[in-house]
Amino acid sequence: MEYKQRVVDAQVARLMSAMGAVVIEGPKACGKTMTAMQVARSIVRLDVDANARTAAAVDPSLVLEGETPRLIDEWQIEPKIWNHVRRMVDDRQANGQFLLTGSAVPADDETRHTGAGRFARLRMRPMSLHESGHSTGAVSLAGLMAGQPARSTDPGLDVQEIAKRVAIGGWPRFVDAPVDQALTAMRAYVDEVRRTDVQRVGRVNHDPDRVLQLMRSVARNVGTMTGVKTLARDVAEAEDPIDHKAAFAYYQALERLMIIEDQPAWGPHLRSKARVRVTPKRHFVDPALAVSVMRATPDRLLDDLNLLGFLFESLVIRDLRIYAQAMDAQVLHYKDNTDLEVDAIIESVDGRWGAIEVKLGPGMVDQGATTLLAFADKVDTKKCGHPRFLAVITGFGLGYIRPDGVQVIPIGALGP
Repeated sequence: MEYKQRVVDAQVARLMSAMGAVVIEGPKACGKTMTAMQVARSIVRLDVDANARTAAAVDPSLVLEGETPRLIDEWQIEPKIWNHVRRMVDDRQANGQFLLTGSAVPADDETRHTGAGRFARLRMRPMSLHESGHSTGAVSLAGLMAGQPARSTDPGLDVQEIAKRVAIGGWPRFVDAPVDQALTAMRAYVDEVRRTDVQRVGRVNHDPDRVLQLMRSVARNVGTMTGVKTLARDVAEAEDPIDHKAAFAYYQALERLMIIEDQPAWGPHLRSKARVRVTPKRHFVDPALAVSVMRATPDRLLDDLNLLGFLFESLVIRDLRIYAQAMDAQVLHYKDNTDLEVDAIIESVDGRWGAIEVKLGPGMVDQGATTLLAFADKVDTKKCGHPRFLAVITGFGLGYIRPDGVQVIPIGALGP
């Protein structure tokens, strides 16, 4: 399969030039191994090479010998490798020695606390629309943060194509596949997660059906601040309620598998006495997971535009995370006790920030702009600085600046 460039390619190269080892983490099938192989000169695959697993269990240093950079794929299968990599990096005193890829956080987190100064970690996600070739990238998120105005022609997406992109997701093997094939593959993916992967990383008695019920609850509440206890009640059957401790354990396992990635809250200084809520928003790492657990299709999403709107927001958050990470920024959200809510806050490491509302249809741009302006008026700019941009991201249409200064950006034009 031809390799499609990823936004993290430049981040991998930069980190490899500065650190002895780079750990690329992300959900399985998001493209970690293919990305690492663009840099690596030798590889050992612990997930498929039984001999390598046996050697790693006996003497982990045996699998580290090879031309550098050496790729250790699915390293978390033998967590003892971590300390041996650290020691070899110390001995060699050279950068760019190892690439480690992993699709789950190891159960023994103590192995991960000894890598300061030797390891750099990099999160990888499924493809953004720009990476998969479904966005022109005419409007750069980095450019917006630098004060560049949004301007683009209509990239050509429509609501039918948006529903299709939401359902297929950004999984490299399926982005160009027929919809039916992609949906089938994603359902098999979810089935493997609930039957096998959660058991592998979880620490409670495992009930695959309950895991699926919890995932469906997350899907129904995607983009909301619903607590895990509420998710547990949502899946409970009147005669057989799910224990909230089990729900927490399942949820944590899904987080460790990087299937779920919550969106933290932003806590700015405010001019008003409003109190900021700190609960994170619930998101799958890719909206196709939500579509899969609900056994939905693009046509069914088009019959429920409210649901499609929430899933579109989740797709936008996925893409924003990919682009924001490239410039060392976070994607947060805002909600206060007056119920004023902003879908995404982009905050860079130097304190610059911008605010985004997500609206599927251009007809809702006015509503999003009103929210953004009310929010910006609440923020104490003497302490937080002025926003670099206020923008409404839509499913389709033109990219332009409104008279009130709010920028309108079609998702098919957004890029890094």
